Amino acid sequence: MIRKQQQMKNNTIFGLLLLISLSCFGQKNVKEDVEKLLKAELKKETIKSAFLHIYSTTKEIDIQLAESKMNSGDVVSINTPFYTASITKMLTATAIGILKDEKKLNFEDTIAQYLPKKLINKLHVFEGKEYSESITIAQLLQHTSGLPDYFTDATIDGSPNIINQLLVNTNKSWSAEEIIQFTKEKMQSRFVPGNGYHYSDTEYVLLGLIIEKISGLSLDEFFKQHIFKPLGMNSSYLNLKSSPLNNKLAMAEFYVGNIELSSIKSLSADWGGGGLVATTKDLIRFLEALRKGQIVRKETYLAMQQWTHETKGMKYGFGLRKVSLNEKYNTYSNFELIGHTGSTASFLWYCPQLDTYIAGTLNQLEASKSTLNLVYNILKIIKNE
Repeated sequence: MIRKQQQMKNNTIFGLLLLISLSCFGQKNVKEDVEKLLKAELKKETIKSAFLHIYSTTKEIDIQLAESKMNSGDVVSINTPFYTASITKMLTATAIGILKDEKKLNFEDTIAQYLPKKLINKLHVFEGKEYSESITIAQLLQHTSGLPDYFTDATIDGSPNIINQLLVNTNKSWSAEEIIQFTKEKMQSRFVPGNGYHYSDTEYVLLGLIIEKISGLSLDEFFKQHIFKPLGMNSSYLNLKSSPLNNKLAMAEFYVGNIELSSIKSLSADWGGGGLVATTKDLIRFLEALRKGQIVRKETYLAMQQWTHETKGMKYGFGLRKVSLNEKYNTYSNFELIGHTGSTASFLWYCPQLDTYIAGTLNQLEASKSTLNLVYNILKIIKNE
């Protein structure tokens, strides 16, 4: 009897050791395959550096990679903060959610309740009728207000939009009010509020101003007090507005072509919709906390997932994007992604089917459309292990 019990104990120990070894072997294979993918991206002529972080507690995965082929400057590491661009919209939308939870606003409130009349006067004029005072916070969050995008939309007089002005005067500092005034003077609204979808950074400048008006804090200070400090996001800050809580590493360089954009002051035009600098660790920490109801209430996070059609396989909520990869790629995959991307080829995603977070960047504007393929290939690797 004693011998039989000992044999059973030995079998149990052997089984556990086998499971652990198989798990470690699987993780090693995943990391090796992912490294191959990332190195393939770096072989592309335009890509100069890349960051990638894959994290899953249930799958016991925590892969952190940082690669660079630049010969000058500091060596990059996974702790190097990078420009996240439009991933910032997730934080701005979450800040609005925090104010909602504090009963200081509602998603369906009009922006006229919080912003000066002078600022919103003639903001939205469509086919001779003004709709400025009827725009709601929810419409700003979901890109359904009909407001133009000051960054990329064409101007009514053919003059350069703001994205084309960044390199013309690199020392210019843009204020939020200047951006709104530029939009009113130079651009045309797209449709009646609530009657369509048009991605617009203008809306997230207005949201930033609403956050400042209600809280009495600057947007960067609001992020710091309500998001960065509580979550321990010690490497995060708003570019040109603040500094990280605890990270002395310089922001990673990012490019359009061979032109380095990281240090220009005119990037101040990218604010509530795109000014966040962070590390992959901080981004994943943020998204995990958001999902688990640690920043806003779970019902508020659920309300932020009111999806509207964006493009094939993509829907947009309140500062959140949802991708159905089977529809996007015409495959039988059931993978979905919730998160956001940025124009600098940055990305932050959660895949519910694999309980996996993926964050990173290729630091190159031209590569922004290829990151979804990279993430999809990573998910396939994880699933097959």
